[in-house]
Amino acid sequence: MTETRTALVTGAAGFIGYFTCLRLLKDGFRVVGIDSLSDYYDPELKRRRQQALLQHQSFSVVNEPIETPGLLADLFAKHTPDIVVHLAAQAGVRYSIDNPRSYLESNLVGTFELLEAARWNPPQHMLLASTSSAYGANTQMPYCETMKADHQMSFYAATKKATEAMAHSYAHLYDLPVTMFRFFTVYGPWGRPDMALFKFTKAMLNGEAIDVYNNGEMMRDFTYVDDLVEAVRRLIDAPPIRVDRPQDVDANDSLSPVASWRIVNIGNSQPVQLGDMIAAIEEALGIKAERNLMPMQPGDVPATWADAELLQSLTGYVPRTDIREGVSRFVTWYRDYYRT
Repeated sequence: MTETRTALVTGAAGFIGYFTCLRLLKDGFRVVGIDSLSDYYDPELKRRRQQALLQHQSFSVVNEPIETPGLLADLFAKHTPDIVVHLAAQAGVRYSIDNPRSYLESNLVGTFELLEAARWNPPQHMLLASTSSAYGANTQMPYCETMKADHQMSFYAATKKATEAMAHSYAHLYDLPVTMFRFFTVYGPWGRPDMALFKFTKAMLNGEAIDVYNNGEMMRDFTYVDDLVEAVRRLIDAPPIRVDRPQDVDANDSLSPVASWRIVNIGNSQPVQLGDMIAAIEEALGIKAERNLMPMQPGDVPATWADAELLQSLTGYVPRTDIREGVSRFVTWYRDYYRT
């Protein structure tokens, strides 16, 4: 009989955390969640996600900030997780301009607490969320994990890049297997209200104009949440293995030459013009959008595009959900949830 594995998921009531927990529970994991239920966006949405997870006997949760001193150390000692999926973070490029301290506390201090907890109770594999924003000012596309990424455009991106470096040092010093994900514009049902798809859908249903930045000259590698979770699930069973000699690392692999640590892009590998995403919403709603064309916002980038070859070589999988299909599923959920 196979022994039940325990997964610790931070940010368990978040958008990606919710679907990740559902998938792990479906696959027979015992899942320990932690979430602060912060008010960055409507906490009721987070509570509803959490209530759904609590219907599963194999799910338990602690509602506290991850940066609380000793909290994660106690959870690691109590549950000795086999797998850690670290998704808790203060998200959002634009909000980091107005409230940078929340990013310092959640993203940097919170990740430090996680790494310290893992140091004393090492899991089999730690998987930590980063962001495509880490690529910053790079203009060569598609973005590849082996590219230099030193010029982040927002404090949010800077904190995420810093967590990559922090995790690398712990992977090297304490032999912790660590995979860092760089997520590319994740969307889908139960999504975040601060994201463009959610905001545009809400505004259009309310008969309001939508704010379209950079005069619509934006491209994003939109990644449907089910595709992302499938990639995460497969990567759980593909931990990085430290090499004996630095020259043994494949040139196309982001595997560290001195640690069991790598970066993996999770993206659709098919950048979509913002106008095409808006057209998909219009089609799903049967409403024509009125557009306010706006300049580029500080800290934002005009385009993202993932090279997913490393993900495919490690897992045999690449996200493929078409934007029209994914948007249609989101709109169906939105209209049902808000009864519009």
